[in-house]
Amino acid sequence: MSTLPNSMLSRFLRLPLSIRVLTISLTIIILFGFFITWIEPETFPTLFEGIWWAIITTSTVGYGDYAPITILGRLTGIALILTGVGFLSTYLVTLATAAVAKQNAYLEGKSTYRGQNHLIIIGWNERSKLMIHSIIKDRENIPVTLIDESLATNPVPEKIHFVKGNSNLDYVLLKANILTAHKVIITADQNKEELQADMHSILTLLAIKGLNANLPCIVEILTTEQVQNAKRAGADEIIETNSLTSFVMHNSLNSQDTMIAFLELLNQLKDKKLQFIPLKNINEELVDYLTLNHYLLANGKLLLGVKRGGTSYLNPNSSFVLEEKDELIIIT
Repeated sequence: MSTLPNSMLSRFLRLPLSIRVLTISLTIIILFGFFITWIEPETFPTLFEGIWWAIITTSTVGYGDYAPITILGRLTGIALILTGVGFLSTYLVTLATAAVAKQNAYLEGKSTYRGQNHLIIIGWNERSKLMIHSIIKDRENIPVTLIDESLATNPVPEKIHFVKGNSNLDYVLLKANILTAHKVIITADQNKEELQADMHSILTLLAIKGLNANLPCIVEILTTEQVQNAKRAGADEIIETNSLTSFVMHNSLNSQDTMIAFLELLNQLKDKKLQFIPLKNINEELVDYLTLNHYLLANGKLLLGVKRGGTSYLNPNSSFVLEEKDELIIIT
């Protein structure tokens, strides 16, 4: 016979503290409301008035619209104050503590992201910082989740969700809700040597593809030797940061005026958007590159080239024939 009560007690003790305290508080309020109605039926004609009085008493509001007048009724009120007020105060303190703990967990990167179709950026550095600020500045409706191991708190708590941890680990990626993400950008770890940073990025890429093989991943690779490994790991796009930097520096040696103009152009383009738009979304009848270029210029868009499969053709000649599945590289 004692098995059932013990089982119910063990289940009750496994409930969250706030639920347990609230249950005890409500039980005390209802019991005292019933008891005062039974003791003074003329003062408290219904159970509702008794419960109302119990709530007002335990909350220390004390309207005075209902009050016991007999000695036994007042002793009941004293007992209610000594018991109910303590439990109700404990419940309110527990709620406040839980709210603060939840806010701290969010700021410290310990909470799980519950949204979908979001952008996951791995690594906090100048590149990811500028990327996030550009998204915020352009008011793009893109939910962003940042994964980083070095940060202590969320760098942009009003705009992004932060997950603290090693991006190689499955539980960290799952906490960022990798299964429903739209795209992932893996930036090189600035706190590691170049080869180590690339290996870390490739391991992260393998972990991501292991959990969600169809998720598009853009990876920053610093060393040329690791580009093929990144492709084998399943990178959809690879950004060779050092190759681009070397190109700019080398050309600045040969023609400084040209590179100044090039850098000036890049500076002006940072407020623009580079897009890959399927040809069929523009105009299926325009198959001539030169005619298409004039058409886009008239609409305030600059055509840089064409992406066909895994190959990009930048500024092809005027006789270049477009195909149905081509994507246009456009600056808007």
